[in-house]
Amino acid sequence: MRYVFNNTLIGLQELEWHLFSGLFLLGIAYTLQNDAHVRMDIFYDKFSPKKQAWINIIGFVIFIIPISVLIVYNGFDFAYQSYLLNEQSGDPGGLKYRFIIKSVIPISFILVIISGFIFAKNNYLVLKK
Repeated sequence: MRYVFNNTLIGLQELEWHLFSGLFLLGIAYTLQNDAHVRMDIFYDKFSPKKQAWINIIGFVIFIIPISVLIVYNGFDFAYQSYLLNEQSGDPGGLKYRFIIKSVIPISFILVIISGFIFAKNNYLVLKK
């Protein structure tokens, strides 16, 4: 569009970044719920389903909960400060209301925590078999 019409729409370019960020952030919880995250399966595949379940539960408790809680805690302040300052793009013609995309950060990690509990519950059920 820039070269054809000799016109730039900075707002559209920023919207592309915002949509990609939102898709990526919200996709984290979805892939966790479907056990589709990339991992090193060199040893994991050789373990029994019960050992895999233990590893998943321990990983949830040690990694997912603390990191997600930290991101949610700081993410709300990050978005709230953006709202209070009425933060907007520094580029002329850029998007206003930067707090909207910043609020997706804590929301997505709340969903990660919820998905993580479902994932841990499913692994707990494997242990009960």
